[in-house]
Amino acid sequence: MPLVKVAELSALPPGTLMEALVGEDSYAICNLNGAIHALDGICPHAGGPLGQGELRGAHIVCPWHAWEWNCQTGVNTDDEDQAVHTIPVKIDGNDIFLDLP
Repeated sequence: MPLVKVAELSALPPGTLMEALVGEDSYAICNLNGAIHALDGICPHAGGPLGQGELRGAHIVCPWHAWEWNCQTGVNTDDEDQAVHTIPVKIDGNDIFLDLP
């Protein structure tokens, strides 16, 4: 799988969330207490852009309908049977890479 640089650590301080676009694909990247996590960036509920939402503790809140997803596991907080895919992350110096298929 190729590593794709999507951001710099300095642009993602602890407690923040950002959207990264790679081609036509969107990813939600968060900094949870210094640990970087990434998820598919489209909410399966109605297609909302997760990376444009809000990070509340360990949960990404979709900006469209406030559905919440655990940023470490991708699991929905109200329905454990629903989840978004997590994406492997690699940090190299100040660079954030996603390990994309």
